[in-house]
Amino acid sequence: MSENRRVVVTGMGAVTPLGLTAAETWQALRDGKNGIGPITRFDTEKYKSKLAAEVRGFDPRQYLEVNDVLRTDRYTQLAVAAAQQAVDESGAVGTVDPERFAVIFGTGIGGISTFELEYAKMMEKGPRRVSPLFVPMMISNMASGMIAIRHDCRGSAMPAVTACASGSNAIGEAMRLIRHGYADAAITGGTEAAISPSAIAGFANMQALSTATDPDAASLPFDRRRSGFVIGEGAVALVLEEYEHAKARGAKIYGEVCGYGSTCDAHHITAPHPEGRGGAKAMQDAMREACYTDSDTVYINAHGTGTPMNDVVETLVIKRAMGEDAAKRALVSSTKSMTGHMLGAAGAIEALASLMALDTGIIPPTINLKEQDEHCDLNVVANEAVHADITLALSNSLGFGGHNACLAFRKV
Repeated sequence: MSENRRVVVTGMGAVTPLGLTAAETWQALRDGKNGIGPITRFDTEKYKSKLAAEVRGFDPRQYLEVNDVLRTDRYTQLAVAAAQQAVDESGAVGTVDPERFAVIFGTGIGGISTFELEYAKMMEKGPRRVSPLFVPMMISNMASGMIAIRHDCRGSAMPAVTACASGSNAIGEAMRLIRHGYADAAITGGTEAAISPSAIAGFANMQALSTATDPDAASLPFDRRRSGFVIGEGAVALVLEEYEHAKARGAKIYGEVCGYGSTCDAHHITAPHPEGRGGAKAMQDAMREACYTDSDTVYINAHGTGTPMNDVVETLVIKRAMGEDAAKRALVSSTKSMTGHMLGAAGAIEALASLMALDTGIIPPTINLKEQDEHCDLNVVANEAVHADITLALSNSLGFGGHNACLAFRKV
């Protein structure tokens, strides 16, 4: 079995708070567009947090038959749509043996809206009224299952469920399948649709969510005014492919997935380790695989949630991984300032941003950054995109449970 084969990205799809395609999403990211606004999916009168980054204008019937729409949770619908876009762009399906085509798709929570709806039915009308489709609509593997069914992918098909690191872990594990010869291509990414009453209540009551009412003063990574994250939803899909296969068929290549680190803090169910030991190790592992040197010009898409603890610890993570001088030179931004925190899809949209930054030389900004925290003393790209000929892009994801993932990308 071949080892250490090169893995490249040949297709991208996105349904996000910033756009209904990858191109729309990237244009909004580079322009510094804010995707956050008042929650419209339910009445927030009794809720402390009233803002979210919702996907607007999405019609699942563009991608699914009516019967399938009725039989799938929103998180699966978003995933199927993003995957269809990525597959259409890539052209890899049909050129790879179906038994060597994998699907690894992340989600943090899965079908929580379905769970709420069916539980309410049971409480109000009794157990006989619960849908027979309740379980397959709710479970966290159904997005990967539906994508595999739709595209006849008969290789490994499974979810990555590591909270806020799910999307990055999915991409990293898909890369490893191809790198080590278990697959020749994979559809991967992340999806989430958790802007629901119980999720908002739960996150708000643990004091993780911003309670701001101004969308431009809510998701504030690295800003001393930050007070919590803003929840987002959406899905982003990538098609990964073995490099020689992609090159032979003349595929467009966005970049190479050249490094991946995956660790656990083994410390606390929600708080990162105060010295950032797990996050730093994940970054170091990804950088080593990517053959990082001091001569690299580095862009880091930070996890950057805008919670008081995360941003300080992540600053320590970056310094510990790179050394103080290199950390200060790196260009750093948090696109969560625009997309909110898309949970299981966060790592996927941040991979898209990292790849496009490499491809275009445009570094997306951290918007609404007015008062940079002195404890977050990195070279943060504040408010406006900048141009830089970067050679290495790193994307960090840190999740509840202590899960850490870092992806590294280079030009081909």
